Amino acid sequence: MSPLARRALITGASGGIGAAISRRLARSGLELYLHAHRGIERIEALARDLTAAGARAHVLQFDVTDQAAAQLALERTLASGPIQVLVNNAGIHDDAVLPGMSAQQWRRVIDVSLNGFFNVTQPLLLPMIRTRWGRIINMSSVAALTGNRGQVNYAASKGAINAATRSLALELASRGVTVNAVAPGIIDTDMSAGHFDAATIARLVPMQRAGGADEVAHLVDFLAGDAAGYITSQVVSINGGMI
Repeated sequence: MSPLARRALITGASGGIGAAISRRLARSGLELYLHAHRGIERIEALARDLTAAGARAHVLQFDVTDQAAAQLALERTLASGPIQVLVNNAGIHDDAVLPGMSAQQWRRVIDVSLNGFFNVTQPLLLPMIRTRWGRIINMSSVAALTGNRGQVNYAASKGAINAATRSLALELASRGVTVNAVAPGIIDTDMSAGHFDAATIARLVPMQRAGGADEVAHLVDFLAGDAAGYITSQVVSINGGMI
């Protein structure tokens, strides 16, 4: 199937990495469904910019932790055709060392990353399977691979995403649908600003610099394309050599 006929959903598209992924997939000719929950102004501005550049971009607003709201929004989207590229990018930080972490901090981070993955992915699977072609890319983190102080909740949620990626990939491998995870390290975005100074980055990252959101987007774009058709069940790190 031509990429021009494919539709992609990017959750959390209002953030730095999500927006970069959206721009890159637009350049590859996909019709985009850009999701946001609270960052609706940013996502609407992104959709306008992409449309002005000749892309096809639509806005979806719902809370990924609200199963009923997600189901309703996705049913409306599926009414005009299947989603064949899904980028599960929605996620949050709420950092604290575990002895001082509240139950709300634990549950909220798990809810967005892990339950949000289920609430968005599950309704899209049968329509995707029927086309015999699909790409699911789940955004993970280096924290799931190495651990990180103050992020037990975040590392746990992303570690679960890695495990879900591998299991779902096995379920869908014979149907022409690949499932992979991308695990960024320190990426230069608004979310990471203020958390890592130059000295810390030089100490943690062998390349001694933060990655760019567009570098992550290039990797996602590759995994979303025909050339990556024999890559599935993988957690691909992009972290400047941190591990």
